[in-house]
Amino acid sequence: MEPFTAGLISLEDAQQKMLQQLTPISDCLSVSLFEAAGRVTAKPVTSPLDVPPFDNSAMDGYALRLSDISPEHVFPVAGKAFAGAPFNGEWPAGSVIRIMTGAPIPAGCDAVVMQEQTEQRAGGIALTAAVTLGQNIRRIGEDIQAGKQVLEAGVRLGAAELPLLASLGIAEVSVLRKLRVAIFSTGDELQAVGQPLADGQIYDTNRFTVSLMLNKLGCEVIDLGVIADDPEALRQAFSEADRQADVVISTGGVSVGEADFTKAMLEELGVITFWKLAMKPGKPFAFGRLANSWFCGLPGNPVSAAVTFYQLVQPLLATLTGQTTRIMPLRQRARAIQRLKKSPGRLDFQRGILSRGEDGVLEVRSTGAQGSHVFSSFALADCFIVLDRDRADVEPGEWVEVEVFNSLLEG
Repeated sequence: MEPFTAGLISLEDAQQKMLQQLTPISDCLSVSLFEAAGRVTAKPVTSPLDVPPFDNSAMDGYALRLSDISPEHVFPVAGKAFAGAPFNGEWPAGSVIRIMTGAPIPAGCDAVVMQEQTEQRAGGIALTAAVTLGQNIRRIGEDIQAGKQVLEAGVRLGAAELPLLASLGIAEVSVLRKLRVAIFSTGDELQAVGQPLADGQIYDTNRFTVSLMLNKLGCEVIDLGVIADDPEALRQAFSEADRQADVVISTGGVSVGEADFTKAMLEELGVITFWKLAMKPGKPFAFGRLANSWFCGLPGNPVSAAVTFYQLVQPLLATLTGQTTRIMPLRQRARAIQRLKKSPGRLDFQRGILSRGEDGVLEVRSTGAQGSHVFSSFALADCFIVLDRDRADVEPGEWVEVEVFNSLLEG
């Protein structure tokens, strides 16, 4: 291994060291379904009713009794059943009930024959296909039985889960409280977005990016602004953040420059678990513990900050909220359609664009320049091209692993 990468911790080891220390929060509250999007279930949810709540028709057609079927028999139509308007009248032998999808099954019905398997005759309908017992009938509780668990604890509630709860008549759900996350940036060169730049200044895009991601993840954000490159100012920021938050995230100041005080301050006020990763972008990433909170120090370069947040902070926050559902997407193989530059020594997350080749195979190409300052690469990309630590340049036609962006980086 090359000298400048010796001693760096792998992403997998970093994730393991980080996540194995965490204990999920347990504070919970009950919220309306209309306020529950993005929240995490605090306990299992069980169904208060059967779904469907009664036997109902799966088709538009005719309800009949099997005992009434005979060759060339013409069935008079004795009545109609609609969703919300069941048939409750007398049902004479040898007749059928016109029934619509979702309508309750009339008492004594053995099957529903779809209208496409009948034909109109004088005086009623005739069957054009065989009929079996129970066909096209949705039975009570067939989907969900009353008392059955429909969601486990630790599920993030979204567009798939909330309508399910609504369909069961559940108006409120017990969720964990939001994580409180304090953020600040360090660096005398940083200026708030929207303010004029002085000589040598740049805009503080990292804190803006982190705030957007935290909001997407349903966290309560405590924004402490930009902290000057001054040990005392940084000490006060750490103390204030640790007092208010479950997690403290800083951007910048974890490198090796003379004015990078964040690592030194963390060593003074807490414990560092690791702070150098064998990944690119994102080598300088600090993780540790303060008196009351966990700390993540993101690199100052904007792409590095976004990648380390995605790969490390995102699973950290999910673990603290007890999420049991998959957070990171599965990796899959794709064929590179251009040359990708790569030096051995660090796991590399290049930004890529996926497509489908003429032969149906998944293909990927680079967004272009991959520097840790080129944030425009994220606006073009829909995936990471994940190149192993020991891999060198990739030639066109070679296979690579890709990781499609999850909702955190999607539009």
